[in-house]
Amino acid sequence: MAAFDLIIKGGVVSTASDTFKSDIGVKDGRIVALGESLDGGAQEIDARDKHVLPGGIESHCHIEQESATGAMTSDDYYTGSVSAAFGGNTTIIPFAAQHRGERIPDVLRTYHDRAAPKSVLDYSYHLIVTEPTEAALNEDLPRAFEEGITSFKVFMTYDKMIVSDEMFLDILVAAREHGALTMVHAENNAMIKWMVKRLIAKGHTSARYHAISHPEASEVEAIGRAAHLAGFVDAPLLIVHVSTDAGARIVANARLEGQKLFGETCPQYFFLTRGDLDRPGAEGAKFCCSPPLRDEATQQALWRHLQAGTFQLFSSDHAPYRFDESGKLSAGPNPPFNRMANGMPGIELRAPLLFSEGVNKGRITLNQFVALTATNAAKMFGLHPKKGTIAIGADADLAIWDPGLEREVTAASMHDNMDYTPFEGMQLTGWPVTVISRGEVIIEGGELKAERGRGRFLKRAPFAVVGYEAGPAPELDSARNFGATLL
Repeated sequence: MAAFDLIIKGGVVSTASDTFKSDIGVKDGRIVALGESLDGGAQEIDARDKHVLPGGIESHCHIEQESATGAMTSDDYYTGSVSAAFGGNTTIIPFAAQHRGERIPDVLRTYHDRAAPKSVLDYSYHLIVTEPTEAALNEDLPRAFEEGITSFKVFMTYDKMIVSDEMFLDILVAAREHGALTMVHAENNAMIKWMVKRLIAKGHTSARYHAISHPEASEVEAIGRAAHLAGFVDAPLLIVHVSTDAGARIVANARLEGQKLFGETCPQYFFLTRGDLDRPGAEGAKFCCSPPLRDEATQQALWRHLQAGTFQLFSSDHAPYRFDESGKLSAGPNPPFNRMANGMPGIELRAPLLFSEGVNKGRITLNQFVALTATNAAKMFGLHPKKGTIAIGADADLAIWDPGLEREVTAASMHDNMDYTPFEGMQLTGWPVTVISRGEVIIEGGELKAERGRGRFLKRAPFAVVGYEAGPAPELDSARNFGATLL
């Protein structure tokens, strides 16, 4: 009998902290050996001149999910997970969205039924909470935590999704007590509605006005308010898809003061600008997302924040709607900006974009790349050390990258269920060429080797960072926390 099911030989291995040349021995889906000149493998992969990295963990994507208006994303759990796999990912954590009038157990049952027969990758969910009723807070959320769903998301905007500040506090406290991490879409709803009303009244309806209707101030105010609410009840909070320099500075300063605040950003804010919304006809609809695209100066500021550690996560916010009547143009061939489906695809390009323009251009190190695309998500969402690293005992979730492979991005080369990519025509260097999930080669030679439904649901551990424990708030003496200890 072979000593190993698989040996990956001669590659340069990188984790979030170290880079070294090593063979990797895999047995029963786990990494069981790291060393030189390993032999005795039933299967061998030659990784000379290539990087062997932990498989990516895409922790912000919308797959087979209805929007608040009832529109379904174009990717189901098969096409979405396949596209993620071709992008070097081995785990996905999409959202399970509760809409008004729905009970959380029913929501989770729906998403289990969608994911289990289709996903080629291991998966979990973040639970979107829109109705934090007494039953939800005292029965449904604790049950979800017991099932291993230890993160959920709230919205500070969208009339059909928004929670009030009081509701937000209830959710933060429930999360803190059970060891969950709250995520927040932070934009000021009143500012946006005020702007939309006036722009439409003046006849400003083209896609370019989407960015104008979501001013930077709306994000900055909401991030600041969210940070204060979380600080008041001493609860951890992740600000998702930060798109502004000022918003990122709030995250950085709160972390400097010791608050358990975390930041995430996305490729679109680094590689696209609001000028893309001003394309002819309805073409600008392809670039409509929220928060919206910003300008070139903001791009440079966000790179500095990424380099400095303000952001712990670099996620796609994959929200695919086709450029037809089923998606972007559901309100007509040239819809007003406030009726364009909101979101864009990117799950397959998240890591290649960051590798090409971050690692290969010297903006970030390979170790930072691993942290941003895999390890930090594994730690924050209760999957480490089983996922997100290369270590003895970890799942053999690996991506072998050719750092010099050049490709042009085209819609035809993507594997999602979309008819366009917003990154069309970009020339990227560095791509994953082999992807391995639990010791099984699932992508090789540009071909899918995985079977539909091979992915497993991941029961995640409670959220944990150094110095943080779940439970009631500790004794606090800060004036801003006065009264929180009574909760």
